[in-house]
Amino acid sequence: MGIVKITDQLHEQLRLASAAMDRSINAQAEFWIKIGLLAELNPDLPYNALINKLLLDKPDLIRGRNS
Repeated sequence: MGIVKITDQLHEQLRLASAAMDRSINAQAEFWIKIGLLAELNPDLPYNALINKLLLDKPDLIRGRNS
């Protein structure tokens, strides 16, 4: 694990989003990073297709297990 420096404004947005989504701030940041990376690699895909891609890459999450 490493440290990533972000602006105070982005940290506040992460804090608010993490509270709304019932995630830790780190988990919310990781989610945004994964979605952002997928969006850059697949600019033609809509958000729901990106989410499906994340789920297909993590089949254990669908089964209720954390890998």
